[in-house]
Amino acid sequence: MTTKELIIQIKKKNSFLCIGLDVDLNKIPQHLLKLEDPIFEFNKAIIDATHHLCVAYKPNIAFYEAYGIKGWQALEKTIKYINKNHPEIFTIADAKRGDIGNTSTMYAKAFFEDLEFDSITIAPYMGKDSVEPFLAFKNKHTILLALTSNQGAFDFQTKQVEGKELYKQVLETSKTYTNSENLMYVVGATKAEYFTEIRKIIPNSFLLVPGVGAQGGNLQDVCKYGMSENVGLLINSSRGIIYASNNTDFAEAAAKNAKDLQQEMETILNK
Repeated sequence: MTTKELIIQIKKKNSFLCIGLDVDLNKIPQHLLKLEDPIFEFNKAIIDATHHLCVAYKPNIAFYEAYGIKGWQALEKTIKYINKNHPEIFTIADAKRGDIGNTSTMYAKAFFEDLEFDSITIAPYMGKDSVEPFLAFKNKHTILLALTSNQGAFDFQTKQVEGKELYKQVLETSKTYTNSENLMYVVGATKAEYFTEIRKIIPNSFLLVPGVGAQGGNLQDVCKYGMSENVGLLINSSRGIIYASNNTDFAEAAAKNAKDLQQEMETILNK
């Protein structure tokens, strides 16, 4: 999917909501555990109930790898279901990969060619030759970790290196990479005060923003400081939507919470 197609969907749905499909078998409704593939059945119900309210889905790959081959098969079925039934949805493999050349190419092939995701999250710590293999794939997007929402982000990301915070150096250096127009960036919602500085460096790039809801991020602040002329934001909510209920009404409850966020986004867009 191209950036232009993503923008069209944002305008069409009045939404820049991304829903994280982070499936924990200890948290999903108990009645699903009796089914042959409870992870996929949970995801399918969530997707059926919310696809008209969001523009992206983001499975966190760790939640599938943890269940071995069955988890990986559930991931494959989930992404195929989205691509077949809702091809307008932007898909994000939240894998946080990143390694030297040949290895990065293989990671990219796994997620872009085999599973047919539109994008993947990447750790930039190993630099240019670990990122550019992902950028080599046409109409695919690489989402670099820039400034994350976790407490440990301050261990490295905001440290001054030669008078400039490390996350700013990541942003500036990444702009020099081949096919950098296919870069997006992860910026945590709990770091809303940093968005102004980030937009000075990457005014138009899309930002994937976790941390709204369960982690305490504020949607209004993120949009005030982070929105670009083409919106430029994908606001992710995982637990706040998919675990709205653990009863048989879980999909309806998820849709209600997604609708609340979507309507808040629509209000912001209409301003």
